[in-house]
Amino acid sequence: MSTIIYLPISTNINNKEKHLCCTATLLRKKIAQTFDHVNNHQWNKAVEAVAQNVHHRVSDNHALAGERHSKATLRLWFERLGRVQPDLKINVNNIWVTGWPWHTTVFVQWDAVATLLNGDSYNNRGLHAFTLKWGKVYALEEFQDSQAAAIALSTQAIVGIKEAIAEQIVS
Repeated sequence: MSTIIYLPISTNINNKEKHLCCTATLLRKKIAQTFDHVNNHQWNKAVEAVAQNVHHRVSDNHALAGERHSKATLRLWFERLGRVQPDLKINVNNIWVTGWPWHTTVFVQWDAVATLLNGDSYNNRGLHAFTLKWGKVYALEEFQDSQAAAIALSTQAIVGIKEAIAEQIVS
């Protein structure tokens, strides 16, 4: 059985609930900080809390799609993200945390913006679903407007970033 943790914290809760609320608050901060690391191209920090055998999936058939099953290939994926969308900024709108420390699910709803090299604007909205065990990310799936992502990647390739249409990074 799991529980959904909402903030703000009520003053009429027991010690177990206080612990879970504190854990959820810390996870929210850590997840938001990870998105900041991505925005700032700090890849080592972005994958710091990722398990060695992480499962990362982005649906579709483009250079940023595919499935990865290791921390090393996830880091390579982040590096590619930074090269093909160098000024991408992901703005976190909401973070929901549910579950217990040994099996936690986190949902992050976000908006992403960038200016493509041809001057066009890129806008996307999506949701990340994380599975954590004792604070380590074991699974991460991204849901987004995959057509918008594919069009942006094609545009970047046309103006010279050939990696934007490269084979997927998979493991």
